[in-house]
Amino acid sequence: MAVLDIVRHPAPVLRATCDPVVLFDPTLSQLAADMIETMYDAPGRGLAAPQVGLPMRIFVTDVAWRDGDPAPKVFVNPELVEASEETALREEGCLSIPDTPCRVRRPVRVRLRWQDLTGLGHEAAFEGIEATCVQHELDHLDGILCIDRHEEDTPE
Repeated sequence: MAVLDIVRHPAPVLRATCDPVVLFDPTLSQLAADMIETMYDAPGRGLAAPQVGLPMRIFVTDVAWRDGDPAPKVFVNPELVEASEETALREEGCLSIPDTPCRVRRPVRVRLRWQDLTGLGHEAAFEGIEATCVQHELDHLDGILCIDRHEEDTPE
């Protein structure tokens, strides 16, 4: 595994709409492993391919590794299937925009559909900080940054 360079804002790749992954091969698996290593090294809870300079629809997350054993997840070609009407305003950080916390309002529960590294489809619900993290990373795949969604503190 290798630690990759993290692309910083305002690099154009961070504003790109990423291309779907079509080739599920050892190169993709190596990219995912390198992204996980990079995420832990940063240290972060999520990392999307454009953040390492690749406009591809893949991201990795691990929201609990700092508090326990690592349990990374890889999302290839993720799609938002459903989002709760209930929202929460949370502070988010971004490895591509260091030292710039943003307050972002997002649904507290979401359902995602994605493929794994073999191309097999999955669907699951996420809530709380995990829902926030997958939405933040999914935004990266569409060229959206947390600074685009930043809100001042307002009543919920």
